Amino acid sequence: MQNLKFPNFEFRFKSTENRLHVFDIIRKKFVVLQPEEWVRQHVVHNLITIKGYPKTLINIEKQLIINGLKKRYDVVVFKPNGSISILVECKAPEVNITQNTFNQIAIYNMNVASDYLMVTNGLQHYYCQMDNKAEKYVFLKDIPDFSR
Repeated sequence: MQNLKFPNFEFRFKSTENRLHVFDIIRKKFVVLQPEEWVRQHVVHNLITIKGYPKTLINIEKQLIINGLKKRYDVVVFKPNGSISILVECKAPEVNITQNTFNQIAIYNMNVASDYLMVTNGLQHYYCQMDNKAEKYVFLKDIPDFSR
């Protein structure tokens, strides 16, 4: 897999049916290693190892219903009180981050009202702090570390 602009993390791999799998420490199972999954796994390890977020507050690929349509978010980090702190949209490294990517995460965020947004393809990372009442966001250099 391609090197990404994250610190180096240790991953567990296995090969079955001629497909490479990576162990997802949140879902506690091996998942097929696709380019977007490679990015998602780096995001999760970065949130836990570098930013200090507990695994118990992180959720991966859950369904949302938006205007009657089923959608899936990539990564969500909850606050201890159950509200959402960070919403992450992951793209494969070969996918350019465009306005459409920001539109996608903004639509998802209308349902979850996250404090922070992260958009990444593993090579480029964008971070925003939300003002959900004013429906605006401010770009940041990084998302905050975990604090209780």
